[in-house]
Amino acid sequence: MMIVGVPKEIMLEEGRVALLPQQVGELSKRGYKVLVESGAGVGSLVEDSAYLEAGAEMVSDVRELYEKSQAILKVKEPMLNDKIGEHEISLMREGTVLVTFLHPAAPANHEMVQQLRDRGIIAFSMDAVPRISRAQPMDALSSMSTVAGYKVVLMAASRLPKFVPMMGTAVGVVPPANFLIIGIGVVGLQAIATVKRLGGVVSCVDIRAAAREAGHSLGAKDAGWDVPKKIAEGEGGYAKALPPGWLKKEQEALAPLAREADVIILCALVPGEKAPVLITKEVVFSMKPGAVIADVSVDQGGNCELTEGGKEITLDNGITISGYKNIPGRMPAHASMLYSKNICNFFLNLYKGDSGEMDLEDEINKEALVTYQGKILHRGTLKAMGEKAR
Repeated sequence: MMIVGVPKEIMLEEGRVALLPQQVGELSKRGYKVLVESGAGVGSLVEDSAYLEAGAEMVSDVRELYEKSQAILKVKEPMLNDKIGEHEISLMREGTVLVTFLHPAAPANHEMVQQLRDRGIIAFSMDAVPRISRAQPMDALSSMSTVAGYKVVLMAASRLPKFVPMMGTAVGVVPPANFLIIGIGVVGLQAIATVKRLGGVVSCVDIRAAAREAGHSLGAKDAGWDVPKKIAEGEGGYAKALPPGWLKKEQEALAPLAREADVIILCALVPGEKAPVLITKEVVFSMKPGAVIADVSVDQGGNCELTEGGKEITLDNGITISGYKNIPGRMPAHASMLYSKNICNFFLNLYKGDSGEMDLEDEINKEALVTYQGKILHRGTLKAMGEKAR
């Protein structure tokens, strides 16, 4: 009987949990023993008793959970557990299977990926699940992007020293706030829809014409510029990393749009690679006083040159740059509901069949595999590291 462990998330303000009781029940019925750290579901409004009813065993000592578990299912990347003074990677046994969001191509996570490699951990990243039709039930990136696109607009609006909608008052009409959404994937589309619900004016930019059309269909003004399709789009219609010359052109095209924006939502990503820098330091300092930049792409390095991962900074001119790394974790109930289904589907696909062995020939599993047998295998990570990893 394989033992699967679900620890409580330790990132600041992270309320999600990797498995909800319903998915614990699914794994239990298939012969897995599930250990859940006491209190792991509290942030998602789930009590320990619900896990017990679903067949889980509750463990109060997180060291014991890691020691007993052959597979660990998490939401966020491993980090230092301040409560016990040990890193989560050091708690895992050699050969442990780890499934979580790793964002391995992001420079800030390279050291962590190298530690997983050196520890002999078999690590899979949920953000590396390929965007193919068969993988849709496992596509946690899309699920969490839906949550992030909604929540980030609310967070940005709360920082904006202005009304979002047009307001008629006794002393005149207050104009609506201008939002600029850069990157029209799942996050961008949900952000556009949320801005429209709040009554703001919204423009969208994407290097892909089809993505801009999708934004326009939701009521956003198409503020994009043309890039040849063979340069802009990769397999499946997803954005490609632009060559340096084209990236420079995009930065220049965005500068005047940024100067007119009250809020910029940055969510331009290239699957499996470092996020492109689109808003330079010079552009930031040319923006309106009090403007807000919310960089949703921070887990993969960020689209703004001045974004600091995990922090919100305010410049001297009052411009706020939000680099929060766990936006979906701030709406944990529904985020956990979606993620739990995604990771359960991924895990069952990883161990499909009766052999009890991982299927590493499956396209989905191969693409999501980051470290294995003392090596880093994820292509985007190797590219971001300059292919220096052994």
